Amino acid sequence: MLSESITRQLEELQLIKCSLLPDEELRFIDDNSGWTEALDAYSLDPDSTHRLESPALFSIRLIGYKTWFEVAFSAAGGRGSAVSVKGEDMSRSQQDWWNSFISNKLEEISDSEFPIYQLVSLHLLPLLHEEHERHCGTDNSPLPASAIGRSPVEPYHVLFTSHHLISPNKRRSLQQWSSSLSLTGFAKVGYPGVIYAQGDRQNIEEFVENVKAMQWLALKVRFVEPLQPRECDRTLLDDDSTEGHPRWKEFQKVGKVVEEMRRIGREEYVVEMGIGSTGTK
Repeated sequence: MLSESITRQLEELQLIKCSLLPDEELRFIDDNSGWTEALDAYSLDPDSTHRLESPALFSIRLIGYKTWFEVAFSAAGGRGSAVSVKGEDMSRSQQDWWNSFISNKLEEISDSEFPIYQLVSLHLLPLLHEEHERHCGTDNSPLPASAIGRSPVEPYHVLFTSHHLISPNKRRSLQQWSSSLSLTGFAKVGYPGVIYAQGDRQNIEEFVENVKAMQWLALKVRFVEPLQPRECDRTLLDDDSTEGHPRWKEFQKVGKVVEEMRRIGREEYVVEMGIGSTGTK
């Protein structure tokens, strides 16, 4: 392959590798292809030269979990690559769902400079973590006696604004926190950045501390307050969401933020902050 093609693939592979958490793994499927050694050398010296005969073929895994993804790079790198889902005891319907999800996300990010990096770090791995946590958390045993009579959860919500929200690492962290803390909400990426979440008070407070701990330009906590009874009847769940499974969305335009808040009856929260207007489309 041409050295330019190899460098392009190594650049995207390095981005993926650096974004992985300790329990995530990038593994080359063809151990004899030389890609493992090439990526290690590239990590130390991006200007190093490599002679490789075929595009990279690798898997992305959550260590110890039964579902993973395989990626076959095209000669041009991420664009035009083939991504497939693999798994142990995976049903045909599950495989079809994943393949449809992958296809839709690739279409959404088709203009990205590094589409596979974005697909893996922002969509596939966060969703795989969420699925794994649901699987591990399945428990049909009776509630312990200490839980009987416990006070109901206290629903809260929070709204942040910032100069911008672009970093893939920040966006991925928001998705992971929303899953681990059972929150529902969204992030508006680009300029300006907007983050909205709702959930149990303790979880919202932890979410707020997590967000504030990251580095931001002009981050503002617009409010952290209880949800009023009329608001608790509505959620940010998609119409096709599985009941009881919180969801996290991403929007590109301010108009979508206003539209979503209007849909759940909270439009005034963003309009009063100067985010969009009642006439925003």
